[in-house]
Amino acid sequence: MGKVMSEETKNKLAHDLGFGDKVEDGDWSDVTTGEVGSMVREAIKRGEQAMVEEAGEARANGMAHQNGE
Repeated sequence: MGKVMSEETKNKLAHDLGFGDKVEDGDWSDVTTGEVGSMVREAIKRGEQAMVEEAGEARANGMAHQNGE
C-alpha cells in the first residue's frame, strides 16, 4: 500500500495544530491518538476545501469558455 500523506504534509499539519515540536526529529511516538485524530480531521477538511475550490475554478473556466472568452 502506498503512502496516503507525504511526510512534508504530516509535519506541516502537526506544526499547524501546535504539536510540531514533538515530531521535528522524525519520531512520532510521543504524538497522542487525539493529536493524530486532529491531523486526520484537518487533512480531510483541507482536502474537501481544495475540491470545492477546484470545482469552482472548473465551473468558472467552463463558463468563460462557453462565453467565448
